Amino acid sequence: MTKSLIQQQFGNKANAYATSTVHAHGASLQRLVDLVKPRPHWRALDIATAAGHTAHAFAPHVKQVIATDITPQMLPKARELAAGKEICNLEPAAVDAERLPFKKNSLDLVMCRIAPHHFPDPAYFVEEVGRVLRPDGLFALVDNIVPYKRTRRKKEQRAYANACDYINNFEKLRDPSHARCLTSYEWEALFQDTGFRLISNETMRKKMNFAPWAARMDVSAEDTTRLRAMLVQAPKVVKEFLTPEIEGDTIHFYLTELILIGKLNKSD
Repeated sequence: MTKSLIQQQFGNKANAYATSTVHAHGASLQRLVDLVKPRPHWRALDIATAAGHTAHAFAPHVKQVIATDITPQMLPKARELAAGKEICNLEPAAVDAERLPFKKNSLDLVMCRIAPHHFPDPAYFVEEVGRVLRPDGLFALVDNIVPYKRTRRKKEQRAYANACDYINNFEKLRDPSHARCLTSYEWEALFQDTGFRLISNETMRKKMNFAPWAARMDVSAEDTTRLRAMLVQAPKVVKEFLTPEIEGDTIHFYLTELILIGKLNKSD
């Protein structure tokens, strides 16, 4: 997968993400602000801002928010919505999440919400966040995860590994720019390996309406049918995780978001 595919997928989706209930009003948005407790003197960075919802939520509480996205077409919508909310401390910028053009130790807070499953190299992304944050700076991440269970039983291990692959294939069929949802265990390890001390770690389920979820990415009728079939025919672990609810032509299912906040431990 190339990053140009991400830009192709999202270049014309700014309006869709501006009105997306999950992105604009999802419970994890306010929860993130509550957990971080942003301060007025902070300089914050929002990575993969899309229509800017996370940046807008933090802007009233900090000195400056730099709202970045690899897809430049998203940024005018983030700026437009900010103006409508009378937010004056937002600075949009076209930035690759894995190549942050900011100096070492230059930021107080970095947040990234419902986006890292698109990143080709999550480990390098977390390292870049660690580089630009000052000592004791905060990294606030929200992203969809796949199921994980600590077990020594090989059959159960295979079932969970297969479930992770199944869910990621389900996501990729809907959005070819999808790279991979990680497990909570994988995210925790990436944070700790980079020098973050975990100060908050929780999950939150969100109910998804299948029809607008598929339509937001312009999924073809054929692939929409395949996605429906994948929900109906899902293996046990997948069904337990996504818990699809099917009533006639209406389908709902549940995704799980990880909310992870780390404080950076570094001496310089």
